[in-house]
Amino acid sequence: MKVLFPRTQKINLSPIKQIELMAAKIPDVISLAQGIPSFDTPEVIKKATIKALNNGLVAKYSLTYGLPDLRETIEEKLAEDGMYYDFENEIVVTAGSIEAITASLITIIDGKKNEIILFSPSYTSYAEAVKVAGGKPVFVNLDEKSGWSLDLEGLMKKVTANTAGILFANPNNPTGTVFSKADLLKIAELAEKKKFYIITDEVYKDFLYEEYAGQTLFSLAQIPELRKRVIRVFSLSKAYAMTGWRIGFVHSDEEVIKEIVKVHDAMVTCAPVISQYAAMAALDFADEDMARFRSEYARRRVVTMGHLDDLSDFFTYQKPNGAYFVFPKLLPKRDSWKFAYELLEKAHVAVVPGAAFGPNGEGHLRISFGRTEKDIDRAFERIQRYFKQQA
Repeated sequence: MKVLFPRTQKINLSPIKQIELMAAKIPDVISLAQGIPSFDTPEVIKKATIKALNNGLVAKYSLTYGLPDLRETIEEKLAEDGMYYDFENEIVVTAGSIEAITASLITIIDGKKNEIILFSPSYTSYAEAVKVAGGKPVFVNLDEKSGWSLDLEGLMKKVTANTAGILFANPNNPTGTVFSKADLLKIAELAEKKKFYIITDEVYKDFLYEEYAGQTLFSLAQIPELRKRVIRVFSLSKAYAMTGWRIGFVHSDEEVIKEIVKVHDAMVTCAPVISQYAAMAALDFADEDMARFRSEYARRRVVTMGHLDDLSDFFTYQKPNGAYFVFPKLLPKRDSWKFAYELLEKAHVAVVPGAAFGPNGEGHLRISFGRTEKDIDRAFERIQRYFKQQA
């Protein structure tokens, strides 16, 4: 029988979603898998959204670029972080960051220029988005021993005449790596020399720890000379506990954005208008709530690492300096899918197998400390019990 839909046969449902689908069938499961904040959307955002709804402002499409008032607010927020982009022509409001990423990939991938460099490990949906866009993922291993840092020599070896771009998150998901300014500038230098685009996903920029705490994350979008080379993506999902609202934005030089917006229009017409009003309230009024989230994640990070330290016979890990994930290595090294399935079945704890994040992720797990401290404690109690039963 002829295979139906041969193109989509090459695309996989996100392993994170696969784990969550299985976990949903277990009544008492504790999930440290999907990166969903434990917090509710702040009241100030909900109240502003209800007001917009009751005033009849959300029933119609916005402009494809997004509400002008929201884009103006985004322009002001970007300027506070040293990024200067025109709200009229250089910012597009999107249905979350993955829509922005996919639209950007569809824009830059063209013919033989179809290779997109991804770090390994990196967010599971990146490789699938590249495939959706008709591209080919090319993995560059991060160096675990130095805190999952960039291997510049390895990156240079993977750049070819077919390289259309590089896509990465900073801080990185799943490792929590904050890439140094020096390394980012080396990426930019290489991109300028070899003429490929940089898509930087900075959804976790507000959650930084250790020596990075209290700092503004350095972004290549802060450098005017790189405007035509850098496409920066942001989502409000994590910073403001708005994963269900599906709202984010992308910005770049006008020449780049005028092409991305065509794809955005074809995909979604515009971002959900009710969510655009919510985003405006978040950016204007919810920074105190975000600071509260950041403080709580910092505490949960310490708690999670403490639990891993107590299980040092079974795990070793690099401290995450950003985001809200830790990516421990299994001791001894073993099949991460098999282990994750077994942990789900026998301990009723959901985690994501490291292999889901690229070839260099095998033998690891991604654990989210975005859940409540109670959930984290209970999950590790079950994990400890699981190992005792295996002894």
